Amino acid sequence: MIPFNKPPYTGAEDQYVIEAMRSDKMSGDGPYSRKCQAWFESMAGCHRALLTPSCTQALEMAALLIDIVPGDDVIMPSYTFVSTANAFVLRGAKIVFVDIRPDTMNIDERLIERAITPRTKAIVPVHYAGVACEMDTIMAIADKHGLYVIEDAAQGMMATYKGRQLGTIGHLAAYSFHETKNYTSGGEGGLLLINDERFVDRAEVIREKGTNRSQFFRGQTDKYTWRDIGSSFLPGELQAAYLFAQLECADKINERRLNIWHKYHDAFAKLEGLGVIQRPQVPADCQHNGHMYYLKLRSLAARGAFIDWMRKHEVLTPFHYIPLHSSPAGQSFGRFEGEDVVTTNHSERLVRLPLWFNMTDEALDQVIAHAIEALSLDQ
Repeated sequence: MIPFNKPPYTGAEDQYVIEAMRSDKMSGDGPYSRKCQAWFESMAGCHRALLTPSCTQALEMAALLIDIVPGDDVIMPSYTFVSTANAFVLRGAKIVFVDIRPDTMNIDERLIERAITPRTKAIVPVHYAGVACEMDTIMAIADKHGLYVIEDAAQGMMATYKGRQLGTIGHLAAYSFHETKNYTSGGEGGLLLINDERFVDRAEVIREKGTNRSQFFRGQTDKYTWRDIGSSFLPGELQAAYLFAQLECADKINERRLNIWHKYHDAFAKLEGLGVIQRPQVPADCQHNGHMYYLKLRSLAARGAFIDWMRKHEVLTPFHYIPLHSSPAGQSFGRFEGEDVVTTNHSERLVRLPLWFNMTDEALDQVIAHAIEALSLDQ
C-alpha cells in the first residue's frame, strides 16, 4: 500500500533526540529549542519565533495576544482545518466565513471588506497547499479598518509571496510541524511568528503560563511571578531536537517536494486539456513549497469513484476539509457571509495525491500510472 503521507526523515533525528534525552533540560526552551527559534528568526526576519506544542496552540496564543473577547468577529475561509476557527471561538469570537477563490482555494480577498462589521477584530488568511493568499490586498484592508491579520501558515513554511516568506506579512502567524507537514517535530509541533514588536514581551509571558519565567532564566529578574493570563505553550526539548535535524536539511526537503509536485503537474497536463480534471494553479507572485498536490475532478461522484479505484490498487488518495460552515459547530459558532459559490462545490471535487520527502521515484510512478488509468475511465 502506498500511503498518502510519511513523516520526513533526514537521518540526524536519532542523534539529536538522544542528545536531548541525555541532557539536563528536557522541559522546553533548552539548547535545541533555542537553535530552532534562532533558525526561524534568521530565515523569516521576524521579531520573535516561539516554538509551541502544535500549530493549534500557536493560533490560540495569537488569539490571546490580540485580546479576542466575546462579541468579536473574526473573518476567515470556511475551507480550512477546525483549529483555525477553534482558536478564536475559545475566546468567545464569532467566526465570519468568506468564500474562497477557485484557482488557489484561498480566501477571496475581494469579498473580505463586505464582511467587516464594527465587531470585526481580525482577518485570518489560510495559505492553502503552501500557496499564498493575496496578502497585499488583505493587509491594505486590515490597515484601512484597524484590524489584525493572523496568517494561518500551517502549510506555508518555505513558501513566499512576492519574495516574502509566508508567515512574515501579518501581525502574527502560525506554522505547523504535524507529521503531515513538510517538516515535523516528531508528530506534532508548531511555531508562533511575531512580526509586530508590540507582542514580543507579552507572548513570552503568555507562553510561560502567564509568568515572566523566561526573563528569570535569562537573569533579567531575580524572581518570577504571575503577570498575565497564559497557558503551557512550551514544547518538550525532544520535539525541538527532532525538528532541528530537519531544519538543517530544509532546502533539500523543499527541493525534493517541489520535484515530486512538478512531476505530478506535468503528468496530468493532457487530462486537464481534455477537461477530465483541473490541476492546481499558482499565481505568478507566489512560490509554493510542494506541500500538496491535488486534483479537482468533475463531480463528487467522480471523486468517490477515483478514491475507490486508487484504494483497490493500493494507493491512498484522501479528500480534504469538509467546509466548516456546513458543520454543526460551524453553524453554531459562525456564519457564512454572502453566497457559497466556490467553497462547497470545489471542496467536493478535490482529491489529494501521495507526496512526502522520502517518497521513491518508483512509488511516484505507480501513483501516476494508476491515477491516469482511473481518470481515463472518466473520459
